[in-house]
Amino acid sequence: MPFPLLLIPAIVAGVAGGGASIHGVVKMGNASKQMEEINSLHEKNIEHFRQQNVETCQIMDTLGMLELDVLKSFGEFSRVFEKLRDKPEFKYIHESGVSLPEFKPEEIKEVSIGAVTLLNLLKSGAAGAAGGFAAAGAVPAAIMAVGTASTGTAIATLSGQAAINAMLAWLGGGSIAAGGGGMALGAIVLNVATVGVGLLIGGIIFSMAASSLSDKVDEAWEQVEIETASVEKICKYLKDLSISGKKYFDAISKVRNIYTSQLRQLRYTVNVLEKTNYRSFTNEEILNFQNTILLVQLLHEMCKVKLVLQNETEEDINSVNHTDIEESIVNSKKILEKLPSSSNHRVDDLDVHIDNLTSEADAILDSYE
Repeated sequence: MPFPLLLIPAIVAGVAGGGASIHGVVKMGNASKQMEEINSLHEKNIEHFRQQNVETCQIMDTLGMLELDVLKSFGEFSRVFEKLRDKPEFKYIHESGVSLPEFKPEEIKEVSIGAVTLLNLLKSGAAGAAGGFAAAGAVPAAIMAVGTASTGTAIATLSGQAAINAMLAWLGGGSIAAGGGGMALGAIVLNVATVGVGLLIGGIIFSMAASSLSDKVDEAWEQVEIETASVEKICKYLKDLSISGKKYFDAISKVRNIYTSQLRQLRYTVNVLEKTNYRSFTNEEILNFQNTILLVQLLHEMCKVKLVLQNETEEDINSVNHTDIEESIVNSKKILEKLPSSSNHRVDDLDVHIDNLTSEADAILDSYE
């Protein structure tokens, strides 16, 4: 997977710093040993950041692809749902102490259309962007895909990287002047200014003239120490995001697996048994229908969660949205633990209030057509 352009400041700094430092070491005489040590520390900083960034981006990309795949599956649910006549209207859902917003079929259908658009764009080669959608919330990204960019152009009419740039820039809180989708991803996941300041310190030091370097070894030590502290802070954040992303991936996967089974049963009832009138459903079929609605709404809410909260200024690193992540995971566990089944629940055991009763990112892309 190509690296997001979030890495560019670090790579540029490493290359520029390393190349210039070698030239400087030859001319610096007595300062050479210290500058070699400084350069070695600088290169370790770059490698530390690179490794952690790769790990985090892979996890976030995998999570983003899972969320988009879930939202895409809502299209099949919508097609089955629309075939049913005399079905109830779900005003709000309350189950196992968890309250979910009103079920709105039109919203479910809209996000499925947006998810298909995003999957097509990602298939065209906009690597690294899926993680940005997970960071900012897959549902907002899917809705954005059928909306309008900040330029006034409908995103759905754009293609490839241009559409990815438009959505990530908007989700990131404003237009990104340069750098493309990867840099926009960086703006969402990690304040780019922080990376630039921290890692370009080495590039600045090592691009000085040899005569300047010999006089500024102490300054070089001070600045590489600042760089080290900055890299440690950034990597700590990225590790935290990796752990949270993995936990959220596992939580969504568990719900998705059960939802897929419930949807398969509902599809069989409607498409194979040709029961298109809700009033003709057996108790077991009604329960299956209600369970499917419940899980669709739960997944819809889970895919709304922003894993990253942006800071208002660029002076500090963004923060992981632990509160909403943990609340969403807890809610999903509560619902799954007491999900009604035909073997041990009556239809009316499910506390659904109704009116008018009438794996992996690459695997998802490879399987998507």
